[in-house]
Amino acid sequence: MLIKPLTTESPEGELCLQSLLSRFQPAENSCRDLVAEIINQVKSRGDDAVLEYNRKFDAPDLTLENLQVSAAELKEAYELVDEAFLETLAKAIERIQSFHEREMEDSWMQTRENGTIVGRLVRPVDAAGLYVPGGQGGSTPLVSSVLMNGIPAGIAGVSQRVMLTPPNKEGKVSPHLLVAAQEIGITDIFKAGSAWGIAALAYGTQTIPAVDVIVGPGNQFVTEAKSQVAGMVRIDMIAGPSEVLIVADESATAAHVAADMLAQAEHDPMALAVLVTTREELAGEVLGELDRQLALLPRVDIARKSLQERGVILIAGDLEEAISIANDIAIEHLELMLQDPWAWLPQIRHAGAIFMGHHTPEAAGDYLAGPNHVLPTMGTARFSSALGVETFLKKSSIISYSAQALKEDGDHIRLLADLEGLTAHAASVTERLKDR
Repeated sequence: MLIKPLTTESPEGELCLQSLLSRFQPAENSCRDLVAEIINQVKSRGDDAVLEYNRKFDAPDLTLENLQVSAAELKEAYELVDEAFLETLAKAIERIQSFHEREMEDSWMQTRENGTIVGRLVRPVDAAGLYVPGGQGGSTPLVSSVLMNGIPAGIAGVSQRVMLTPPNKEGKVSPHLLVAAQEIGITDIFKAGSAWGIAALAYGTQTIPAVDVIVGPGNQFVTEAKSQVAGMVRIDMIAGPSEVLIVADESATAAHVAADMLAQAEHDPMALAVLVTTREELAGEVLGELDRQLALLPRVDIARKSLQERGVILIAGDLEEAISIANDIAIEHLELMLQDPWAWLPQIRHAGAIFMGHHTPEAAGDYLAGPNHVLPTMGTARFSSALGVETFLKKSSIISYSAQALKEDGDHIRLLADLEGLTAHAASVTERLKDR
């Protein structure tokens, strides 16, 4: 049996729930020192270090002259993709662009009768680094990562968007990635992956410009590198394995539930697929469908290991309990396979993205629906949100006092300053009031 169904009230079920609630895992310790050394090498040696790591792990014959994707490579990419891809790409860009345009924030001001003006100035960062994983040596190009990271940065008004992606053994980048980048206005593309790519974006090299924000998924080395440079630059998030939780009632179809669990499981052996259902019979039906559909997958070994080691099927007493469990777990992807999912939406407090009803597979959100697929994992949906336009924005406070306003507020400012023992703060007000 791939997964043993458990009732939520059983001792095994309670232990399983506790495990799900405590699933947060910090970055892998085993690579921390190695990543720190890579970052130091890139910081001190720049292009030479990036090229050395590229040659060692990705493209043995890569030269410094080919570290940046050339105009010729960008042009050639269009000759290597077909019309069907271009049509789908255009549709995805349109949907993602339209959704994220609603996220743009405006600057604002408040005025008071005494002449005080306060407000917030919203401005984009100057430069953003977009990391795109190699995708099995370029054979499975992660086009969606280009779009989900690059489009919000463009809407925010970031003037320099720098894309990094590992080259294949021949020193090439997938034409699908290059076309996707160009279609959203990105032409500064460099061939570098893993921790040395993140270090190059954080510190800059002779060829690769330093940026203010770094976004994009990656393996444990990418995640650890982002963790180590966070604070000097902004990062999107520290992401764990991808995860889905499906809440299903008697209206759910076992084949659909199993298909969506497998869609998650095929990512990675550490991916997490959870079903919480109120119908015990559905659990058995789903197990049968998992066996049937699993045999059809090219990534069968990955998906099987994920389900065997991490998969969960829980049987809840009713929908109230199922929804409560979903809120406690705070999953990355939450699917409501319910007769009336909209009736339960107001009860959802914590989830990265919520997929409503029987015709909304998570894959729709990954690629074409419009909302961002870069989402909080490991329970961090309790306090964090999807990547969006705001990831690339910063806010500055605006404060302007008139003479009359300072006179009215002066005593209050000085009282608080004196309480804190900051007499120079108080004096900075007193000196100005002497002029009145």
